[in-house]
Amino acid sequence: MNIILLGAPGAGKGTQAEKICEYLGIPAISTGNIIREALKSGTEMGLKAKSFMEAGQLVPDEVVIGIIKDRLKEDDCKNGFILDGFPRTIPQAEALDTMGVVIDKVIDIEVPDEKIVARMSGRRVCGNCGASYHLMYKQPKVDGVCDLCAGTLVQRKDDHPDTVKERLTVYHSETEPLKDYYSKQGKLRIVEGQEEVSDTTALVYRELGE
Repeated sequence: MNIILLGAPGAGKGTQAEKICEYLGIPAISTGNIIREALKSGTEMGLKAKSFMEAGQLVPDEVVIGIIKDRLKEDDCKNGFILDGFPRTIPQAEALDTMGVVIDKVIDIEVPDEKIVARMSGRRVCGNCGASYHLMYKQPKVDGVCDLCAGTLVQRKDDHPDTVKERLTVYHSETEPLKDYYSKQGKLRIVEGQEEVSDTTALVYRELGE
């Protein structure tokens, strides 16, 4: 089964991708991870991506699509795959169709913006060892201090409320139109994100088992 996971930043796509990977025994393909792998292995597309990144520019669609195309040719994708973080735009989705990649289901994990802002802005990370905490869901024993190494907990720039809101604005304008694109193809399945990860996973499994 070939699956695309949609959802706003902070909706929990990465976790669900891992769960589906275990459930169906197919690889979860994250755009960020495969670009890093392509850079490391020095593929033609990886070197192209590197030139843009070193210039401080976004990697253009044709390069990202080329990297995805190379990855989908690998043996572990023969029985299916999960795309997490791609496509992000209508042109990228159209490029997938042009490549002849057949998508069976598109799972969209819906979480209200205000919950995402609260979820992401509450995260704190140890500046020393990188351990992760949350002001609501995983509090340290001592406020602002890491349980593991006594390092100082900080809020990453990506988790600042203003940054999260900016990312959500981009998602709604550029990526959310994909819901309509795949709905017209009869492939879209909407899952309401739950407070407990396991409850969201159960709903995802139900949609995959239709």
